[in-house]
Amino acid sequence: MWGAPAMTYGKSRTRQPDAQHKQAEALAVAALSFLASEPEHLGSFLAATGVGPDQIRLAARDPNFLSGVLDHFSSDEALLVAFAQHAGIDPTEVERARMVLGGVWERDMP
Repeated sequence: MWGAPAMTYGKSRTRQPDAQHKQAEALAVAALSFLASEPEHLGSFLAATGVGPDQIRLAARDPNFLSGVLDHFSSDEALLVAFAQHAGIDPTEVERARMVLGGVWERDMP
Protein backbone atom coordinates (compact mmCIF):
# COMPACT_ATOMS: atom_id res chain seq x y z
CA MET A 1 0.00 0.00 0.00
CA TRP A 2 2.74 2.47 0.90
CA GLY A 3 5.69 1.39 -1.21
CA ALA A 4 9.27 2.41 -0.67
CA PRO A 5 10.04 6.02 0.19
CA ALA A 6 11.45 8.13 -2.60
CA MET A 7 15.15 8.89 -2.41
CA THR A 8 16.09 12.56 -2.46
CA TYR A 9 19.54 14.05 -2.62
CA GLY A 10 20.39 17.59 -1.59
CA LYS A 11 16.80 18.55 -0.87
CA SER A 12 14.67 18.18 2.19
CA ARG A 13 11.49 16.24 1.52
CA THR A 14 8.81 18.26 3.30
CA ARG A 15 5.69 17.12 1.43
CA GLN A 16 4.71 13.58 0.65
CA PRO A 17 3.06 12.73 -2.65
CA ASP A 18 -0.57 13.77 -2.47
CA ALA A 19 -2.04 10.26 -2.94
CA GLN A 20 0.17 8.83 -0.20
CA HIS A 21 -0.77 11.69 2.13
CA LYS A 22 -4.49 11.18 1.44
CA GLN A 23 -4.15 7.44 2.18
CA ALA A 24 -2.42 8.23 5.46
CA GLU A 25 -5.14 10.72 6.39
CA ALA A 26 -7.84 8.17 5.53
CA LEU A 27 -6.16 5.58 7.76
CA ALA A 28 -5.93 8.10 10.60
CA VAL A 29 -9.61 9.01 10.24
CA ALA A 30 -10.48 5.30 10.30
CA ALA A 31 -8.36 4.95 13.45
CA LEU A 32 -10.15 7.91 15.02
CA SER A 33 -13.52 6.35 14.17
CA PHE A 34 -12.38 3.08 15.73
CA LEU A 35 -11.25 4.99 18.81
CA ALA A 36 -14.66 6.67 19.03
CA SER A 37 -16.27 3.23 19.17
CA GLU A 38 -14.13 2.33 22.21
CA PRO A 39 -15.26 4.69 25.02
CA GLU A 40 -12.49 3.72 27.43
CA HIS A 41 -9.75 4.32 24.87
CA LEU A 42 -11.42 7.47 23.57
CA GLY A 43 -11.47 8.91 27.09
CA SER A 44 -7.75 8.33 27.58
CA PHE A 45 -7.00 9.80 24.16
CA LEU A 46 -9.05 12.92 24.86
CA ALA A 47 -7.39 13.32 28.25
CA ALA A 48 -3.93 12.99 26.70
CA THR A 49 -4.62 15.51 23.93
CA GLY A 50 -6.73 17.99 25.85
CA VAL A 51 -9.30 17.94 23.06
CA GLY A 52 -12.92 17.90 24.09
CA PRO A 53 -15.45 15.61 22.44
CA ASP A 54 -17.00 18.65 20.77
CA GLN A 55 -13.65 19.57 19.17
CA ILE A 56 -12.76 16.25 17.55
CA ARG A 57 -14.29 16.97 14.14
CA LEU A 58 -12.49 20.28 13.82
CA ALA A 59 -9.20 18.83 15.07
CA ALA A 60 -9.50 15.91 12.62
CA ARG A 61 -8.97 18.38 9.76
CA ASP A 62 -5.42 18.98 10.98
CA PRO A 63 -2.89 16.48 9.55
CA ASN A 64 -0.72 16.92 12.64
CA PHE A 65 -3.66 15.96 14.88
CA LEU A 66 -4.23 12.91 12.69
CA SER A 67 -0.56 12.05 13.11
CA GLY A 68 -1.15 12.30 16.86
CA VAL A 69 -4.06 9.87 16.55
CA LEU A 70 -1.76 7.35 14.89
CA ASP A 71 0.93 8.05 17.48
CA HIS A 72 -1.60 7.20 20.19
CA PHE A 73 -2.23 3.83 18.53
CA SER A 74 1.51 3.22 18.18
CA SER A 75 1.96 3.76 21.90
CA ASP A 76 -0.65 1.13 22.85
CA GLU A 77 0.13 -2.26 21.30
CA ALA A 78 -3.19 -3.87 22.25
CA LEU A 79 -5.14 -0.97 20.74
CA LEU A 80 -2.91 -1.00 17.65
CA VAL A 81 -3.43 -4.73 17.08
CA ALA A 82 -7.19 -4.46 17.66
CA PHE A 83 -7.47 -1.62 15.13
CA ALA A 84 -5.26 -3.39 12.59
CA GLN A 85 -7.41 -6.53 12.83
CA HIS A 86 -10.58 -4.44 12.54
CA ALA A 87 -9.23 -2.59 9.49
CA GLY A 88 -7.69 -5.69 7.92
CA ILE A 89 -4.21 -4.18 7.76
CA ASP A 90 -0.77 -5.00 9.08
CA PRO A 91 -0.05 -2.97 12.24
CA THR A 92 3.08 -1.55 10.58
CA GLU A 93 0.80 0.37 8.20
CA VAL A 94 -0.13 2.64 11.11
CA GLU A 95 3.50 3.61 11.67
CA ARG A 96 4.04 4.18 7.95
CA ALA A 97 0.99 6.42 7.79
CA ARG A 98 2.17 8.33 10.86
CA MET A 99 5.52 8.95 9.21
CA VAL A 100 3.82 10.20 6.06
CA LEU A 101 1.72 12.65 8.05
CA GLY A 102 4.70 13.65 10.19
CA GLY A 103 4.63 16.77 12.27
CA VAL A 104 3.78 17.34 15.90
CA TRP A 105 0.38 18.55 16.85
CA GLU A 106 0.63 21.85 18.72
CA ARG A 107 -0.93 20.50 21.93
CA ASP A 108 1.97 18.05 22.15
CA MET A 109 4.45 20.90 22.46
CA PRO A 110 5.41 22.22 25.90
